[in-house]
Amino acid sequence: MAWIETIREDEWDGPLADLYELVADTAASRVDNIMQIHSLNPAAMAAHDALYRSAMAGTKTLRKVERELIALTVSRLNSCDY
Repeated sequence: MAWIETIREDEWDGPLADLYELVADTAASRVDNIMQIHSLNPAAMAAHDALYRSAMAGTKTLRKVERELIALTVSRLNSCDY
């Protein structure tokens, strides 16, 4: 649970509700805390999601699978669940 004030998922409306399908973890049927902390600022949530998607997209030098493996390794080294 985040220590930052957030808006619960079942209370999302307006621009925040529009972002739900974009940021929800479909496997877990919820929004991860890393995105939930942006619920008071939907523009920041959209920007975070756009940055993540851009960083994880494949490029000429690294394929998407290679980026995912790097992210997984760094997360494991940092004891991070994300």
